[in-house]
Amino acid sequence: MTRSTPRRPRPRALVALAATSAVFAAGVGLLAGAAGAASTRPPAAAPAAQPAAAHHATRNVCRTPAQGFLQCWAEVQTDSTQPAATGGTPSGYGPADLQSAYSLPSSTAGSGATVAIVDAYDLPTAENDLNAYRAQYGLPACTSASGCFTKVGQSGSSTLPAANAGWGQEIALDLDMVSASCPSCKILLVEATSSSIANLGTGVNTAVNLGAKYVSNSYGGSESSGETSTDSSYYNHPGVAITVSSGDSGYGVQYPAASRYVTAVGGTSLTRAAGTARGWTETAWSGAGSGCSSYETKPAAQTDTGCTKRTVADVSSVADPQTGVAVYDSTASNGQSGWLVFGGTSAAAPLIAGTYALAGTPAASTYPNAYPYAHRSSLNDVTSGSNGSCSASYLCTSGAGYDHRTAHHHRTAHHHRTAVLLGAADRQRRLRDRHRRTVDGQRWRHRQQHR
Repeated sequence: MTRSTPRRPRPRALVALAATSAVFAAGVGLLAGAAGAASTRPPAAAPAAQPAAAHHATRNVCRTPAQGFLQCWAEVQTDSTQPAATGGTPSGYGPADLQSAYSLPSSTAGSGATVAIVDAYDLPTAENDLNAYRAQYGLPACTSASGCFTKVGQSGSSTLPAANAGWGQEIALDLDMVSASCPSCKILLVEATSSSIANLGTGVNTAVNLGAKYVSNSYGGSESSGETSTDSSYYNHPGVAITVSSGDSGYGVQYPAASRYVTAVGGTSLTRAAGTARGWTETAWSGAGSGCSSYETKPAAQTDTGCTKRTVADVSSVADPQTGVAVYDSTASNGQSGWLVFGGTSAAAPLIAGTYALAGTPAASTYPNAYPYAHRSSLNDVTSGSNGSCSASYLCTSGAGYDHRTAHHHRTAHHHRTAVLLGAADRQRRLRDRHRRTVDGQRWRHRQQHR
């Protein structure tokens, strides 16, 4: 499986908050808070300054892989490095910004949930860097000593792969985005021996075997005729929310985002919009991947008519490196270390994985990529932006409704909308309360019958 030639344009964004019972939406341009949930959301901390409008030089942090290996999708600004300690606020969006933009109940949900991150190679400074990020933004520490942070090799042992500074930046981005969306979550970092699909897929299986119900994957490559077999070996895990970046090459489909069992996550450009109800605005990011799979069967939740097979993506969130997120990585790569600004759909996949965790444990027999489609009204619709040219325009151009560019039913460009499914956690609490009342009633009747 080789990486397709990079193509720039293709927005898709959707940050979805998935609920245990199916509340995630698929659409590249959908970002939304559930109706009536505003009163239950914690007030967001004052967001940091909006990233500068000036255009920044960027690069992909991973080298172009050899044939048979996959590409990570992290994009870093090359002109925005800040030292480890400057006394100021790092450039790029921080946790308060992201929680505000997507109305995430991050301060009240996610406790006890484990989000797994699967990447290739080792970042030796992962735990220290993760906690430097969290300390900067006032988030609780997440350490191995407390049981919050765990790092294992691809088979679950303490034997770790060789270090790689490029993939290390990907790891740092993933850890920080899970922390930003779900600061109360535990984090399991699974480091594959290499970026082959077999090793990364083994890492996914290990994450699930170790109990993770949310697994983030920020890598991909071109589709191949054998991918449905790979699906069965590594990505078919009912009851587990597996998020996968849709790619940063514009219009076109990457694997494993194309898998019918995963939530394919596209990307948007996110900017502050003073004077609007939401306070933010999004457009499809031209670099995000989307399109129609050549091999994957269409999931039942997808009903679009311009693609007879699996449509990508399902949801989207911020991914444009020009409106990027703050990340801390003390390990130098290409002369950069300290506070950096990142983008790429690599930022969106872990952000969405953390959002799923805020909503609660998925039902055992379900595939959480269907959740967004069942709750489209809870997503924000991204209605502008494009990532290329295509015969079925909704696959590459955002518009009202679902477009695959930003996704979820809102596929902004399929209307791949950038969607954030909010209110899922509230719905889950209501379900728990109803179950508790039912159980209490049954116990009361039992006592009455045996008096």
